[in-house]
Amino acid sequence: MNDAIPEIDLRQLRSFVAVAQRGHFGKAAAYLGVAQPPLSQQIQRLEGRVGYPLFDRKGRGIVLTPAGKALLTTATRALSQVSEGLEEARRIGRGEAGFLRVGFAGSVALTVLPPVIQAFRDRYPAVNIDLVEKTTTPQIADLRSGMLDVGFLREAPPRDSDLAHSTIYREPLIALLPRSHALAQRSSIAPGELAQESFVTFHEASGPAFYQRILRVCHIAGFMPHVAQVTGEWLTIAGLVAAGVGVSIAPECIAHIRLPGLAFVRLETKDTVEITLAWRQGDMTQTISNFSEIAMEVGLSLLG
Repeated sequence: MNDAIPEIDLRQLRSFVAVAQRGHFGKAAAYLGVAQPPLSQQIQRLEGRVGYPLFDRKGRGIVLTPAGKALLTTATRALSQVSEGLEEARRIGRGEAGFLRVGFAGSVALTVLPPVIQAFRDRYPAVNIDLVEKTTTPQIADLRSGMLDVGFLREAPPRDSDLAHSTIYREPLIALLPRSHALAQRSSIAPGELAQESFVTFHEASGPAFYQRILRVCHIAGFMPHVAQVTGEWLTIAGLVAAGVGVSIAPECIAHIRLPGLAFVRLETKDTVEITLAWRQGDMTQTISNFSEIAMEVGLSLLG
């Protein structure tokens, strides 16, 4: 016994369903926009593959045989699934459905991340988003390996990286000070006024570009910061500053962290810190393109 599944042309199934639903070859041919002889040939070829008649021809009318009735249920379901599958493929191709893995540095959740995610979900509700919080360096590794599709980084990836990126937002820098500090009541301070302070900073390995940005600000002011403590979370940095361990230089969004004993003062510098959206070179899918476009729109709106 040959159990091989015979190859069946979808056109044959469409022709069969059209005839079965209308009970008439002429009406089915008119519905399909074809001549009746080719339609009859399609049915004959399908019957040859099935091995049994699908219709009883009775005068000008036709009725389904038991084999035809069995095939009609399966054929209708198969055509519906193919149609749904094609439409789903088109939606994914347009970036209107599918899955997107988004990495983000924690502080980005205090700036552009919430409005970007909200705007994207409003416009593309069928795209499932998986949000993964990581500092910049682990994000770069996950982007390269394919574990993330896009990532919100603090500063741009290295120039020799295999990642593409767009800058979507720039933030001023602020000084984090204990509330009891002599400079805490000032509206702004120059970086050089922190030259004698101990600093609480991020691990350089967590975000080398951001770390170098802070060193640049201090270097231009004529000093190298004395680092008393390093950590990997802005909330921890804020808490240690509030406890008097030292001071810090941070993106402006960190001022959203409210802790007893913590003060924020504008830093008098032209340096800003970037938020960039990164993805793998050559892997700009339509979904990533749609996400990037919305991220840029939101970033521009926040800059006013």
